[in-house]
Amino acid sequence: MPAPIDPTPPTVLVTEQLSDPALAWLNRHATVVRAQPGTPEFEDCAQRARGLVVRTYTRVDEDLLVQLPSLKVVGRGGVGLDNVCLNACRARGVRVVYTPDSNTQAVVEYVICLLCDALRPRLFLDRAVPRQEWDAIREEVCGLWQMSERSLGILGMGRIGSRLAHVAQAIGFTVRYCDIRQIPERDRHGAECVDMRTLFAESDVISVHVDGRPANRHLVGPDVVRMMRPDVIFLNTSRGFVVDHDALAAFMRENPAAMAMLDVHDPEPFTASNPLLGLPNAHLAPHLASRTTTALENMSWVVRDVIAVLTGREPRWPA
Repeated sequence: MPAPIDPTPPTVLVTEQLSDPALAWLNRHATVVRAQPGTPEFEDCAQRARGLVVRTYTRVDEDLLVQLPSLKVVGRGGVGLDNVCLNACRARGVRVVYTPDSNTQAVVEYVICLLCDALRPRLFLDRAVPRQEWDAIREEVCGLWQMSERSLGILGMGRIGSRLAHVAQAIGFTVRYCDIRQIPERDRHGAECVDMRTLFAESDVISVHVDGRPANRHLVGPDVVRMMRPDVIFLNTSRGFVVDHDALAAFMRENPAAMAMLDVHDPEPFTASNPLLGLPNAHLAPHLASRTTTALENMSWVVRDVIAVLTGREPRWPA
């Protein structure tokens, strides 16, 4: 027989931002406390909290779980589970739920925007200019090549990598991918499966979309970085620790025609010691790939699965 469900509203700790509609919905189903670990507000309700909702920067590990003896479920509003120790949660009988397809479209759109920035320079005029200046501007602002003339290598063919392959094929890229899993034909969208050496040596553009498992730390290390073409465009919107930034910075200094565009970093925010800072062909963004209103809303609705667990129902997206 399942254990009886406590009829009193459960206390749910929310440590990071949720959308207003999701937060309002959660307030109708639980006693919500918005507080970060280490604050008095968090400590005041830690003993009775049965649910915990986090986003990117709250680390759910054994140290945090010890503070939450009544915890039944962790909701991670996002795709990866890098900041949630699943083994520690399982050992304590704590369920983990997340939102695995919440930002796929947002990240793919962002990657395409980065490629447009790299390949199709644009300039807008705020004044009328004489013909000579007009002609000079048009002469200067010109893309070096079109997407249909180049190849895209995708490292990691999960939801985002697969969607990117689909879009890139439609634009005209020749697409290759590398993944440790066997990818069904329907999810390849015509992309060719190659090994990692071939992917890095033969791709004009490389886009990284691997998960946050510990084995992927510095997956793109010095040996891999040195394989890249001297005019490569290298994109990372997955996890910062996947790339050896020292090795990438050395490559960028040695190959001024190459370009690196990084949306994720290790640590975040990055510090003044980041070796890529100041390099004219390295561009660092503050983790914006999933920042659309729709994606943020999708991630926030992890609260539905949190309440499902707390009311004895099966969640839609268990980890």
